[in-house]
Amino acid sequence: MTALFTVPITSTGGSIICTNPSTAKERQNIYVLTFTSPKDNRLTPIFIDALVLALDIIEHRYPKGVVVTTSGIAKFYSNGLDLELAGSTEGFLEKWLWKLFRRFLTYPMPTVCLLNGHAFAGGFMLAMYHDYRIMNPDRGFLCVNELEFGVPLQTPMMAIFREKLTPTTFRNVVLEAHRFGGGNALQAGIVDAVGGIEETLSLIHERKLQTKAATGIYGTMKEEMYARTLNGLDDHSGNLKWRENVDDRNDVVAKKGLESVIKFEKQNAKL
Repeated sequence: MTALFTVPITSTGGSIICTNPSTAKERQNIYVLTFTSPKDNRLTPIFIDALVLALDIIEHRYPKGVVVTTSGIAKFYSNGLDLELAGSTEGFLEKWLWKLFRRFLTYPMPTVCLLNGHAFAGGFMLAMYHDYRIMNPDRGFLCVNELEFGVPLQTPMMAIFREKLTPTTFRNVVLEAHRFGGGNALQAGIVDAVGGIEETLSLIHERKLQTKAATGIYGTMKEEMYARTLNGLDDHSGNLKWRENVDDRNDVVAKKGLESVIKFEKQNAKL
């Protein structure tokens, strides 16, 4: 591989290295971004800033082609958010996480996620915001495990699964916190293929992805294609207001339900 540039991840001493997989003409505009941020590629503000910068560099300094992301850490693609840091960083969702998701959703070139290891929670969401996914068949799981530790998903987190998965798989991902290995992920339609870098390059070649961005409207097509998800990313305050309205309605329903239960219990106590 030919190294093109490196972006440091200063908080962990890690980096994002951009390489070209081959000097062969048919692979010259394939850009592989390998991120290594110990210990498990958490999506922190500094990590996100570095990854967005790498995407910007490719867009503005290199010919249009295909972007592949993968991890330099064998066990993990990404273990999601650092919840403590995310909770203590003002505006983390809107200023960082939604920005990252939006960048991939609307990126003006095809994006391919090469899942070498585990992708949990936010890491799984990041993978879904790519156009294509290829997964290691022998190592790693995909899982949204927020249900297991009581953290509800917000609109942009949920929307991408609703957009790209079948209803049954969507249910299994969100309401069962199911763990998908490579073979199961392929069967469920979450990933497009299983394998490594060679399978990734084969998919790019077979689908002629390197030429798809040439006309300059690839990003625009994705914006129209995923308009509902894009609206959710761009209307953070609206999402919070919707949640507030739903919670208020739930409180009313719960109060009336409890009143009905108390009335029922009193009536039965007299019998």
